[in-house]
Amino acid sequence: MTTILTTESLHKHFGGVLAVNDVNVEFKSKRLRSIIGPNGAGKTTFINVITGKLFASSGAVLFENQDITNKPAHRLVKLGICRTFQITSIFMGLTVFENTRIAAQTQIGGSFRVFSAKESLKEVNKKTWEILDRLGLKDKANVPSTNLAHGDQRLLEVAMALAGDPKILFLDEPTAGMSPAETDHIAQLIKGLTATISVVLVEHDMDVVMSISDEITVLNQGSIIAEGTPMEIKENKLVKEAYLGNA
Repeated sequence: MTTILTTESLHKHFGGVLAVNDVNVEFKSKRLRSIIGPNGAGKTTFINVITGKLFASSGAVLFENQDITNKPAHRLVKLGICRTFQITSIFMGLTVFENTRIAAQTQIGGSFRVFSAKESLKEVNKKTWEILDRLGLKDKANVPSTNLAHGDQRLLEVAMALAGDPKILFLDEPTAGMSPAETDHIAQLIKGLTATISVVLVEHDMDVVMSISDEITVLNQGSIIAEGTPMEIKENKLVKEAYLGNA
C-alpha cells in the first residue's frame, strides 16, 4: 500500500506549551485515517502544521517523498493537499454552484490562458457539475448558500475542497452540529471519497469514526498514545482511560 504523506518527529510549541510532540504518522493512499483525542490534544494544531496554516517548530512533513515542511498553504493546495475547517467558510451570498465554480476556477485558472474564455468556462462548469453530482448537491446548485441546511453547508465546503483536485483531503469536524440523519449521510459520502483520494478526518463523533475509518491515530497532550484499526482502538486501555472512558 502506497504512502502518500508522512510526518517525521513533528513538533509545534507555543511558548512553553508543546501542542504537537514528536508525532510520526503515515497516511496511506486511498485510505481514511481519523485523528481523535480529547479537547486540547493537539488534533487541529497537527493538521494546521501539515496543511501550512502553522509553521512546525521542528520535524518534517513529506508528501510523495518531497519535503513540504512549512510551505505555504496555497502551494500545498497546488500539490494536492486540501482541507476544510471547523468553522463554516463558504460565500453565503453565492449559490452552491457559484461557490464550487469559484473554487474550481481558482485551481485551474492559471492554465486557462491557452484556451478561449468560452472553452475555459465550459471546462470549469463541467468540473463543478461533476463535484456537485458526486456529493448529492446537484439539485441544490442554484440555492443560495445561506438557505442551505447546516449539513448541506458542510457538504458544500467539501465540494469546494474537492474542486482543488486533492490527492489527500483533511476534514476538520465535518459533522459538527449535524442531526443524526445528516451525520450518517455525510459520513457515507466521506467514506466514498476514498475510492479516489486519501482522507484524514478530525472528528469527535465516535460512531462516525468507528464506522468509516480504516485506521485511527489517538493524540493526547500532543503525543500519539495509540494507532490501529477501529477494533484495536476500542480495546486499547490507554485510549479508554484518556478519551473513550472505561464504561
